[in-house]
Amino acid sequence: MSDFMEYGWEDEIVNESGDYTLLPEGDYDFTIQKFERARHGGSEKIPPCNKAVVTFTIWGAEDKTEITENFFLCNKFEWKLSQLFLSIGLKKRGEPLKMNWNAVTGAKGKCHVYIDSYKKNDGSDGKSNKIKKLYAYDEQINTIKPANPQQTPNAAWKPGEF
Repeated sequence: MSDFMEYGWEDEIVNESGDYTLLPEGDYDFTIQKFERARHGGSEKIPPCNKAVVTFTIWGAEDKTEITENFFLCNKFEWKLSQLFLSIGLKKRGEPLKMNWNAVTGAKGKCHVYIDSYKKNDGSDGKSNKIKKLYAYDEQINTIKPANPQQTPNAAWKPGEF
């Protein structure tokens, strides 16, 4: 949150739109910016349970964007938890894993991003990026590379090494 700035009640404001970048569908490198421990209160499809709210920075050719995903800590979504830990090299295929959430922030991996269309609360159409798939650390996936290699931190990363 280094770019966070609180305003006073009578401060001047200028910016009229969010700085959201919509990336085209494709395969991208990511860095996990942060994760937060939270609680899901329960819904029709998911009972009350712990959840990890994970924020990914997705590195595009010209820009980057952030995508936030919920990872529910329950057996119904164990596959998604495994996919996350496989993608950053902390889980090995076919082996059990004790989840180490402290090792998640800063981890790197690869994913497939798509454009999700939805209706906003005001009835207008909206679009956002979502992660469709997290690739396992050992999958050979060609990702969209930034035009400026200095755009990504630690551009020469190795899966599973931090």
